[in-house]
Amino acid sequence: MEEKKGYIKLEDLEVYKLSRQLSRKGWVIYKKMDWQTRKIIGDQFIESTDSIGANLAESYGRFHYLDRIRFLYNSRGSMIEAVNHWLSLMLEREIIPKEEFDDFKQVSDKLSLKLNNYIQSIYNSKKELK
Repeated sequence: MEEKKGYIKLEDLEVYKLSRQLSRKGWVIYKKMDWQTRKIIGDQFIESTDSIGANLAESYGRFHYLDRIRFLYNSRGSMIEAVNHWLSLMLEREIIPKEEFDDFKQVSDKLSLKLNNYIQSIYNSKKELK
């Protein structure tokens, strides 16, 4: 089957690739936790981390640009929850070392920039159609 010209598959979007990379890093952190830590903090951390990519995928399947952007905002909110709350809390409680925190944070900072640019590009493409 021939692909549409200018069509980019979800799996080829840099923002989606970064979200999957973050999920992999989150899973490495989660797997090291004991049962109690997983229940207290780990489950919410991995759910919010995986939700970033899930909302990107959901957005990708939407037609109307405002609907797409709504899911991208959800993705951004999940990223802030995962990083600014859960990851920081794990560092503060000495569940993860600083190096692991920094590694995760580096990818999330790059993803944050790409996600904001992606949202802006959708707004801009809508403006160009008017």
